[in-house]
Amino acid sequence: MKKIPLEQRGITNSRIAFGCMGLGKSLNPASEEDILIAERAIDAALSVGITFFDHADIYSRGNAEAVFGQVLRRRPELKEQIVIQSKTGICIPDERFGKRYDFSKEHILASVDASLARLNVDHLEVLLLHRPDSLMEPEEIAEAFHTLRSSGKVRDFGVSNMSVSQIQFVQSALDEPLVANQLDMSLNRVDWLDHGVLVNRKIDKVVRFPEGTLEYCRMQNIQLQAWGPLAQGRFTGRTMDPSTETERLTTELVKRMADEKESTPESIVLGWLMRHPAMIQPVIGTANPERIIACGDAVRQSEIMTREEWYALYMSSRGNDIP
Repeated sequence: MKKIPLEQRGITNSRIAFGCMGLGKSLNPASEEDILIAERAIDAALSVGITFFDHADIYSRGNAEAVFGQVLRRRPELKEQIVIQSKTGICIPDERFGKRYDFSKEHILASVDASLARLNVDHLEVLLLHRPDSLMEPEEIAEAFHTLRSSGKVRDFGVSNMSVSQIQFVQSALDEPLVANQLDMSLNRVDWLDHGVLVNRKIDKVVRFPEGTLEYCRMQNIQLQAWGPLAQGRFTGRTMDPSTETERLTTELVKRMADEKESTPESIVLGWLMRHPAMIQPVIGTANPERIIACGDAVRQSEIMTREEWYALYMSSRGNDIP
């Protein structure tokens, strides 16, 4: 089955998403400094063609959405230029209870209403279930999704951090297909590849990526989104002192490729991820305008990266050869 990226479904024309988890960090409700940081980040993203903005109701305890909403209040014209996705399901610990997940209809509906109010928008393009709730009931999730779609508050739905069996479980009660699955994928986190190439091999490392998920999402046209795609700057020079020899050598390889291609390390790292035929959409998490702009060449790098270059980066990051 041919992969249909989100942009071909009319959801977004942005091959890269801007993850808003780095906004509102002061935790002061929409402080002026927070608003300025968010505005600069949004402008930097738009300057390199990033129009898809990824939120979650728990980012900075809701302050990330609130700060973003303040920018939209000051500059309402931005609403016509951007697409917004958010997530629900992780509860903020309080005085009575610790961390927990909640996919109940009541929680999903209340969470979306709160997100819309903070963001100062009337709808979300996509809503993701943030992490699997052990107590989830697909029929109840379906009721919440139907209510949100019918009211125009959410147009499409997806999941995050879910395996193929969990996706199928949720999908079993839904009338409409899930459109996205956001997972931890990067040059530093390559078990999404290892689970495939190490089939029928005895290995002494644990491959944590759920087997079959990559292939299932491709066959079902579920957009794979990658959180943490820049690997916290491990291979782009942000980490001044690499923690391992493998990290040092991979950083050097990324830098060498960037220099040879007259690009940036950030674009090489993202381009490697996007070169995979799954049409992975990186969700960059930096709020630094310079680093955001440094990602602007990633699409081109993904298009010109050779198979040999791709495997060289994969092997370097692994620290040892594939079979």
